Amino acid sequence: MKDKIRIASGQGFWGDLIDAPFKQVTSGDIDYLVMDYLAEVTMSILQKQKNKNPELGYAKDIPALMKRILPICLEKNIKVITNGGGVNPEGCASAVIKVAKELNIKNLKIAVVLGDNIKDEIDEIISSGCELNNMESGESIIPHKEKLLSANVYFGAFPIVEALQRGADIIITGRTTDTGLTLAPMIFEFGWKNNQYDLLSAGTVAGHILECGGQASGGNFLGDWQSVENLANIGFPIAEAYPNGEVIITKHEILGGKVSFETVAEQLVYEIGNPKEYITPDCVADFSSIKLEDLGKNKVKVFDVKGFPETEFYKVSCSYESGYSAVGNLTYSWPQALTKAKAADKILRKRLEDLELIFDEIRTEYVGYNSCHGPLASKIDEENINEVVMRIAVRSNDFNSVERFGKEIAPLILTGPPSVTGFAGGRPRPSEVVAYWPALIPKKLVKPVVKVLEL
Repeated sequence: MKDKIRIASGQGFWGDLIDAPFKQVTSGDIDYLVMDYLAEVTMSILQKQKNKNPELGYAKDIPALMKRILPICLEKNIKVITNGGGVNPEGCASAVIKVAKELNIKNLKIAVVLGDNIKDEIDEIISSGCELNNMESGESIIPHKEKLLSANVYFGAFPIVEALQRGADIIITGRTTDTGLTLAPMIFEFGWKNNQYDLLSAGTVAGHILECGGQASGGNFLGDWQSVENLANIGFPIAEAYPNGEVIITKHEILGGKVSFETVAEQLVYEIGNPKEYITPDCVADFSSIKLEDLGKNKVKVFDVKGFPETEFYKVSCSYESGYSAVGNLTYSWPQALTKAKAADKILRKRLEDLELIFDEIRTEYVGYNSCHGPLASKIDEENINEVVMRIAVRSNDFNSVERFGKEIAPLILTGPPSVTGFAGGRPRPSEVVAYWPALIPKKLVKPVVKVLEL
C-alpha cells in the first residue's frame, strides 16, 4: 500500500482549458490524471453525433490530447481516468489506440467501462416495472420514450477499480459520476472496502472538489477574486490522498491560481442539495461533517468526513426532443434605451399574437439591466441608461411558428423605436430543444461491464 497518492484534475467539462491536462502532467509529480468531460446535456450532444457517425459519440478532444501526453504519462507512470467516452467509450479507445500506434507505443492497456447506455433497453426496463419516473414530477417516461435522445446510468467508482486491478494504464468510461473518477484510485491504492463508508465519503468529497477543474483553485471565485494570481496560467487542483481518508488539496506551485480555505469551501457547496445526504452510487456522504484546515502555501486539509451506506438505485440521466426554440437580439442606445427596448418587446409580442403563432413560452431579457437577476434586478433610471440589449426567445412544438418569429426581428429596426443596432448573423433560426429527464433505476437492472484492450 502506498502512503499517499496525488490525483490531478485535468478537465472540469467538455470545452475546458485544452492545455490544463498537459500542464498537470508536466509541471510536477502526480500519480493519476482524472478528466471529467460530461454534463447532463453533453450526453445528448454526443448521442446525436454518434447517430450521424457511429465512430463518434465521445469527447473529440481526447485523441489530440493523448498524442501530447501519452508518452509523458507512460514515462512517469501516470494513469489516466476519464468519462470522456460519452456514449461510445469503445470508439474513444479505438481512437487512442490509433494514436498510440502512430507514436509506436507498445505494452499499453486501455480499459473501457460499458453498460451505462440503456437507451436501447428502455422497453425491457419498463416491462420489468420500472418506468423511469421523473425525479421531480413523478411522471412516467413512457409518453416521451419515442423521442429519447439519450439515457445513461451514473456508475460509480468500482468499475474503474476493477479496471485498475486488471492493470489498465488508461480508463475510458461512459456516464460515470464526477466524484467516482477520483474515488477509484483511492479505493484501489489503499485497499478500501465497499462498506467503509467514511473512507468512501472522504474520497467522494475529494472528487467533488476536483470535478470542476480550476473552480477549486481560484477560478470563478466569488470571494476575494482579485487576490488570485496569474489566472491566465491557472493550475488545476490536485488531491494528495492518504490511506486514513485525509486529503490535502493543492496545486503545482509553478502554476497560477489559489488554493485556500475559501476556494475549497466555495467548491464544496457547489451543486449540492441536502448537505447531509450527498448521494452517489458508492455511498452517501455527509458534507456537514467535513472539516477544513488551511495549511498555507496552497494547501488545504480535508478530514473527518462521515458517510452512510449507498442506496439501492442508480441515477439515470435522460434527454428527449422537446420542440424548437429561437433567440433574437437588438441593441438600443441612449437616450431612453431601456424604455425603447421595452416598447420594442411590446410591439413584437403584439405582432406575434396577430399572426396567431403558437408558443409554449416567450421570454424577454434586457441585457445590461435584468438578464442575470430577472425580477430581482435593482430599479434604475430608464431614461439615462447608456445602452441595453433586448434578447427575446421563444419555444414551441410548432416549427413554423418558431421560424416565423425569426422573420419578425429585423423589421423592428425600421418599424419600431429608434436608435437600434446590434442585428447581425442573419435571422434567428429554429433549433431543436433538448429536455432533461432525471430518473432512478434499481441497481439490479443494470450491470457495468469492463473490457481491457491491450496494445
